[in-house]
Amino acid sequence: MADHAKSDHPAVQAQLDRLTALSPGRDTLGLERISALCARLGNPQDNLPPVFHVAGTNGKGSTCAFLRGAIEAAGLKCHVYSSPHLVRFNERIRVAGKLIGDDALAALLSEVLDHAEGLQASFFEVTTAAAFLAFSRTPADACVIEVGLGGRLDATNIIRKPAVCGIASLGLDHEGFLLAPEEGIPQMEPLDRIAFEKAGIAKYGVPLVTQAYSPSMQQSVVEQANRAGAIPTIRRKDWEAEISDGQLHYQDGFEQVWVPLPTMAGRHQSDNAALAIAMIMHQSLISIPREAMAKAMQTTRWPARMQLLSPGPLVDRLPVGSEVWLDGGHNPDAGNALAKALDKVANVDVICGMLKNKDAMGFLKPISSKITSFQAVPILGHEHHDPEDLCSWMRTDVGITNTRSSLSVEDCIDHLATDGQPRKVLICGSLYLAGEVLKANGQIPN
Repeated sequence: MADHAKSDHPAVQAQLDRLTALSPGRDTLGLERISALCARLGNPQDNLPPVFHVAGTNGKGSTCAFLRGAIEAAGLKCHVYSSPHLVRFNERIRVAGKLIGDDALAALLSEVLDHAEGLQASFFEVTTAAAFLAFSRTPADACVIEVGLGGRLDATNIIRKPAVCGIASLGLDHEGFLLAPEEGIPQMEPLDRIAFEKAGIAKYGVPLVTQAYSPSMQQSVVEQANRAGAIPTIRRKDWEAEISDGQLHYQDGFEQVWVPLPTMAGRHQSDNAALAIAMIMHQSLISIPREAMAKAMQTTRWPARMQLLSPGPLVDRLPVGSEVWLDGGHNPDAGNALAKALDKVANVDVICGMLKNKDAMGFLKPISSKITSFQAVPILGHEHHDPEDLCSWMRTDVGITNTRSSLSVEDCIDHLATDGQPRKVLICGSLYLAGEVLKANGQIPN
């Protein structure tokens, strides 16, 4: 089953077991099954509060977190649907500001699965329908929806009239799905096709707010927006944001907003925050004051995105004064963003695990100049790069000779602790690995 979801709650686990038996056991794209399933449920996606719909290769989760932060800082209630979860399945569905409870989740999954018989609905489609059903039944002021994979054929794309759509950073990922030949879709360069797929969330009369892309990628986005009758709103053309005097300065043709820099680590988070501000400024269904946007910069957190881990069972294995950073990025663009976040850091001990379908060296090469030692681990329950292969590639491709494979992050940490010296450790390469690390350190997202 996709994401290998498990739960400590017996009733939730019972429904996850049902989902395992009923779903095709793989990611599938297309709107037919989710449309049929939601129709059987009374089309809950048509009864949501104003929706902020966000796609992108990297940064869409952080953008959603900044949106939620600003909405809640304004004193409003916000539903959030995001993926994947890190530790608990419940993380995917936040109802009016709180993670969905186990009893409510079990009942929702049961109801959706009762209506899914014969549809071959996927894991993500069932989860999406459950989220829409939960959101339609609980009052809130806004709804933040993160696209799962792509955009045009993603299950979340049955939302008919969002308040605003946004597209974060674009790059190569999930090529097997997003670059597959399809009748009626012209051949394009890979990144242009990625842009085409992500911009498929565009809706008639709705602003489509995006980051800046290459000219050909931007053309793909604008053509999709025009085809849908959406309002393309492109960074560096229709809006801009920059860091100036230690603040983030947003401006468009009508408004300016000054906010503190995000407390989340990495310069790329300023770009994600800027996109969230631009989406807020280009919709008209809810009012969010500038003070709330400013507060969101300081309060927003998003687990496993250059997260400095707190003291806990895992971190405490290292000598006093050590730092352990956790990042779930797993593609070349994420590697470049990670390199910028580590700009002023040297001598990093890296612990890495990556899924087999990811470009491991494309991700790791941008940070290779920072690496003092490299240890590779498996990602249990998922097809992953062999740790020995990762170590071999690091030695031959980038000249990192201090490499080691291991069976667990705990063993890697213990190995680093043997000389008694404080360490700067980066655990990276997979959100699935990040979830295991957070669980091991007692930092369960809430």
